[in-house]
Amino acid sequence: MRFQLTEIEGEFLVKLARKAVEKYLKIGKIIKTPQKLGDNLTRRCGVFITINSLELGKKILRGCIGYPYPTTMLAQAIIECAISSATQDPRFPPLSADELDNIVFEISVLTPPEPIKIGNPKDLPSIIKVGEDGLIVESGMQKGLLLPQVPIEWNWDEREFLSHCCIKAGLLPDSWLTKSTKIHKFRAIIFEEATPKGKIKRKVLRRH
Repeated sequence: MRFQLTEIEGEFLVKLARKAVEKYLKIGKIIKTPQKLGDNLTRRCGVFITINSLELGKKILRGCIGYPYPTTMLAQAIIECAISSATQDPRFPPLSADELDNIVFEISVLTPPEPIKIGNPKDLPSIIKVGEDGLIVESGMQKGLLLPQVPIEWNWDEREFLSHCCIKAGLLPDSWLTKSTKIHKFRAIIFEEATPKGKIKRKVLRRH
């Protein structure tokens, strides 16, 4: 049976991410992991936290950092990755407390990445599913990860998804055709705020 989260658990985790960032930005303290959590919230899971600012009704990425592999207890991983996304994403300046009323949080809880074993790399596009799979591309010391929602947001097909994940890893776009390149796929359970501090909903990915 595939791991799943209830609506209540998803809402709890999104609120935990926001609370962790608010406390850290306002008083410089890392909140403690809540006690007496259910089994789902204490199991080790990969996690990514995406923070978007709202500009004219559109979401603009403001930070995204996570743990690809299930190394940390879920609730603890949410706290750590939320703070990192707000303050340590090298693409953006650290979030300020003044921005808290204009950002929305999105959490992605990952299934363990599974290697894709295939004889001919040209068959890879038929193995992955846009709207369901996230990808990790690895070659030597270079590694890139894209969450399942990314190709939906950019309207990529499977080949474009593979190519952009290679680019994320610092590789040539067609490096996925090289047998030495390792490809892993994973799924994500996603919850997000509809508006800053607003209603929290499960995000269902649909191709355009």
